[in-house]
Amino acid sequence: MILINIGDELLIGQVVNTNAAFIGQQMTAAGFELTDVITIGDDGPAIREAVERAMSKTDVVLMTGGLGPTKDDITKKVICDIFQRELVIDEATLKQVTEMFAARGMELTETNRQQAAVPEGCVVLTNTLGTAPGLWLEKDGKVLISLPGVPFEMEKLIKDEVLPRLKAGKFRSSSLLYKVVQCTNITESGLSDMLEEYEKQLPEGFKLAYLPKPGIIRLRLTAEGNDTEQMQTTLDQQFDLLKQQVAEYAFTDEDIELEEVVGRLLVKAGKTMATAESCTGGYISHLITSVPGSSRYFQGSLVSYSNDIKRDLLNVREDNLKRRGAVSEPVVSDMALNAMGLFDVDYTIATSGIAGPDGGTPEKPVGTVWIAVATPVRLATKEFRFGSRMGRKQIIERAARAALNMLRIEIEKDLR
Repeated sequence: MILINIGDELLIGQVVNTNAAFIGQQMTAAGFELTDVITIGDDGPAIREAVERAMSKTDVVLMTGGLGPTKDDITKKVICDIFQRELVIDEATLKQVTEMFAARGMELTETNRQQAAVPEGCVVLTNTLGTAPGLWLEKDGKVLISLPGVPFEMEKLIKDEVLPRLKAGKFRSSSLLYKVVQCTNITESGLSDMLEEYEKQLPEGFKLAYLPKPGIIRLRLTAEGNDTEQMQTTLDQQFDLLKQQVAEYAFTDEDIELEEVVGRLLVKAGKTMATAESCTGGYISHLITSVPGSSRYFQGSLVSYSNDIKRDLLNVREDNLKRRGAVSEPVVSDMALNAMGLFDVDYTIATSGIAGPDGGTPEKPVGTVWIAVATPVRLATKEFRFGSRMGRKQIIERAARAALNMLRIEIEKDLR
C-alpha cells in the first residue's frame, strides 16, 4: 500500500501531517503493509504522476486531501483524467450536503453543490462529518482510495468505510502482527546495547523497531508471514522474552500513553491527584486531562511560575527560596507537600527547573529539573539533568513524562 498526502500546506510546514501517522498506525494494526508515504502539493501534473507511479508499484493507493470546494482542490479532476471518467452528481451526497447547509441556516451555493460531484462509476464513501465524500475506484485489479484531508473526517472514513472494505478484499499478500512495550529512564542506545543478543536470535520475519520521543522509547516487535496462528504463538513467546529483558525500564506493554497508564492506576487505587508546576507550566496537567475520564482522579493544578506564587499560595518557605533557590529539592518538596493540603488529594507532583534557553548557571545549567512526588506516606524527590541541546519544548516534555513516571512508581508501590 502507498499513501499520497496532498496539500501545499504540508510541504511548507504550515500544517503538520498527522494524517500519515494515523493511517500508518491503523493500517499496520489491521495487517496491511504501508510501503511508501508521498507528500505533494496541489499541482495537477504532480498528483497524476504520483498516482500513476504508485499504482504501477502496488495494489492499493490511498490519497488524502484536495477534495474541498475551492479552486486549488483538484484531486477529483485528476482522478477523472486517469480513469477516463466524467464528474457526475451523486444524489445521496447532494441530499446530505443540502441538509447540512440547511441545518446551519446557510445558503447552498453552486460551489458547495459541486462537493457532490464524483467520478462516474466510483463507490462513494459517505462522509457524515463533512461535505466531501470519500471515493473508491478500481482498475485492473487495483484500488485507488481518495479521502478528504480534514483529519477527523478522514479518521472516521478510515475506520467506518475503508478498513472494512480492505479487509473484505484480497489485498494482503501476508499477515502483519505487532506488539509494543514502552520504556523510560534509559537511552535508545542503551536499550540497543541491552537487546543486541535478543535481536540476533529473532526468527525470520520478525523485526524490532525503536521509536523514541522525549522521555519515552517504544519498542515495537513485528512479525510478518502467511501462517497467522503460528506467527501469533511465536510473537507471544518473543514478546515475553523482550519484556523480561527490559523489565527494569518498562512501564506498559500496551500502545498507550504514560498519562493513561497513570490514570488507570489511580482509578484502580481509588485515589486522587493534583499538580504544582513551575517549569512545566501546566504541561503535566494537560497530559493528564487529555485522557477521557480523568475527572475521576484529577482535582486541579497550580502553576506557580514565580517565587511570589510559590510562597504566597503554596506556602513554600522563604528560607528555602533564598538559601537554595527555586530549583532545589527543598522547594519542590514544599510545593508537593503543601499542594496535598491545598487540593485535598492523595498524590501530588511538583516541578521546578530551568527550561532555557536562558537562566542556567554552572551549578544549575539549563535542563536542570527537580521533581517531587508526595504520597500519603512518602515523599520522593529526584534531580534530572536533561541537557540544553534539545531545546525548551523538549525539556518540558521530558520533565513532564519523568514526573508522571515517578508518580506511576509510587502508586504501584502502594498497590502491592
